[in-house]
Amino acid sequence: MGFWPFSGTKTRKSHPVFALNHGYFKKKIDHYQPLSAYDFVVFDTELTGLNQRRDEIVSIGAVRIRNLSIVAGETFQTLVRPHTITEATEGTFIHRITPQELLSAPRLKDVLPEFIEFCGPSLLIGHYVSLDVGFVNRAAKKIFNEKIKNPCLDTMRLAQIYTESCWEQYHDRFNLQVSFNLADLSKQFDLPVFPEHDALLDALQTAYLFLFLVKKLNQRGLVTLNDLFKAGQSWKRLF
Repeated sequence: MGFWPFSGTKTRKSHPVFALNHGYFKKKIDHYQPLSAYDFVVFDTELTGLNQRRDEIVSIGAVRIRNLSIVAGETFQTLVRPHTITEATEGTFIHRITPQELLSAPRLKDVLPEFIEFCGPSLLIGHYVSLDVGFVNRAAKKIFNEKIKNPCLDTMRLAQIYTESCWEQYHDRFNLQVSFNLADLSKQFDLPVFPEHDALLDALQTAYLFLFLVKKLNQRGLVTLNDLFKAGQSWKRLF
């Protein structure tokens, strides 16, 4: 993945929050603990579009999971003013964030340290998490010449693993039309459904999906963090 070119003559200065973030993960995480032993931050971003070279973050939302329960009141939510408001306008019909709202929002250089501090030493969870982490790290590299080091889990991959495990029990009932869209999965599993394209509500939706999948996969013998990582690697090799 390339990085945005940096224009100007000023040297980018790192922020102390990155030293703290990197310090959390200097020591290798013990992957063999039950999932209840880990803290997770489930997050989502709203974007002006999906082009990582051109588009920008306009909102970040996150919720915390501890002891495999959503922690009430421990949330992160902010709008972000992009550099190009016209590109944000193009996405308004999807995320419903207006240019007027963004004009008074803080810049990402102020938002990112607060978000990284909120995440702390937690593992990050997202639905298609590589997209969100990619935008966060691309911006962090451009602004601070740094990246975050938090390990990530993808609920889309967990849903794929769970679906495959269900198919193994019913070899004649493959559903090749299954959708791994966040909203479709939530409806399929009869989870609470929230309005789409709101970063905080999407993070909450993803948190409910994660807890559902962890419970189901636990019943299939996937108990530790290492179990999930290995299952994810196996799924990628098979398909």
